[in-house]
Amino acid sequence: MQISDAESVVMDVLWQRHPLSAEEVVAALAGAQSWQEATVKTLLNRLLNKGAIRAEKDGRRYLYAPLLKREDWVMEESQGLLERLFGGRVAPLVAHFSEHRKLSRKDIAELRKLLDELDDERR
Repeated sequence: MQISDAESVVMDVLWQRHPLSAEEVVAALAGAQSWQEATVKTLLNRLLNKGAIRAEKDGRRYLYAPLLKREDWVMEESQGLLERLFGGRVAPLVAHFSEHRKLSRKDIAELRKLLDELDDERR
């Protein structure tokens, strides 16, 4: 499922807390985005049409909740990025960041720990 950057901002709000009305989503985004209510409602409708969220009638309003799990979306997005940019391989991605000095000491330590854990699992 393809979710645009703007739609992902709305999804983040719903992943954190749901169900929410459109007005509650607008309020949650007020500090980070300068979107009008109509923009948020358009994004909610797009997400509804894609099947990423559901809407339940609650009196005169609708309450929105995610159907798409954040973990599933992150997996799909990250696999797509790896395929498009690095032929599906993780090592060239890490090499790219290391060549451009984008890995902190903490990042390197976490990668070492992850590699050690993967080695332990395969033994």
